[in-house]
Amino acid sequence: MSSTVATDPDTPGSRRPIGARPPLYTPEQRRRRDASIWTFVQGVLAPLQFFVFAVSLVLVLRYLATGQGFETAVASVVFKTVVLYTIMVTGSIWEKDVFGVWLFAPAFYWEDVFSMLVLALHTAYLVALGTGTLEARGLMLLALAAYASYAINATQFVLKLRAARLDEAARVAAAGAVA
Repeated sequence: MSSTVATDPDTPGSRRPIGARPPLYTPEQRRRRDASIWTFVQGVLAPLQFFVFAVSLVLVLRYLATGQGFETAVASVVFKTVVLYTIMVTGSIWEKDVFGVWLFAPAFYWEDVFSMLVLALHTAYLVALGTGTLEARGLMLLALAAYASYAINATQFVLKLRAARLDEAARVAAAGAVA
């Protein structure tokens, strides 16, 4: 019969059940995360971006429902996109600080992949707005597609943060049990 415990390649000397996911951060990555100013920046920008998203979503839906407030809705989508670009750039700097790569660190690989779709849709909105490719309703529908992708991506990151907190709680509990 085979063993149900394997050595965790990310943490020398540690053991975890076979099939269990490795911790999100190694001890060194956790140290770098906690020491990085970019962790604080991400912590400020993430709720700001969500607030901007929520306000903009209401404005876009208001325009689609009433036909009023087009300019305000457009401005809100543009502002949301600027905030998105800001969080993406600072997030890649954070990833470099913590994991040593600008993007696609194994711990955040799928979040980063989906972030590329989010960026592509928001950028497509700006291109369509700038070139006049889409009429008002088409622009707002494209904004909704971009926002749906953002909502999925934000959920990915919230779940990842929750996993990191659970990992940390398990680590602390295991350290307490050993002591």
